[in-house]
Amino acid sequence: MRVLKAKVYGKVQGVWFRKYTLDSARDIGVVGMVKNLVDGTVLVNASGKNENLREFKELLENGSTNSRVDKIDYSWEDLSIEYSTFEIEY
Repeated sequence: MRVLKAKVYGKVQGVWFRKYTLDSARDIGVVGMVKNLVDGTVLVNASGKNENLREFKELLENGSTNSRVDKIDYSWEDLSIEYSTFEIEY
């Protein structure tokens, strides 16, 4: 499975960024996961139709109301994980 991987930098922990990402992904039909990393960034793996992923990337760049997205590193990866929903991982 080909997955868009995003590492999000900025003020993205403790500001409802993961919940915003979860709701956004579910609203537009993207599956995958979001999780906080120990370095203060957020990791997102997403899979879906190209047009949905383009919209999802824009939503990530906007971020939740109280967040501040400084930078996002994107890459495409082949993962053996098959996502069927979008979830917050802990």
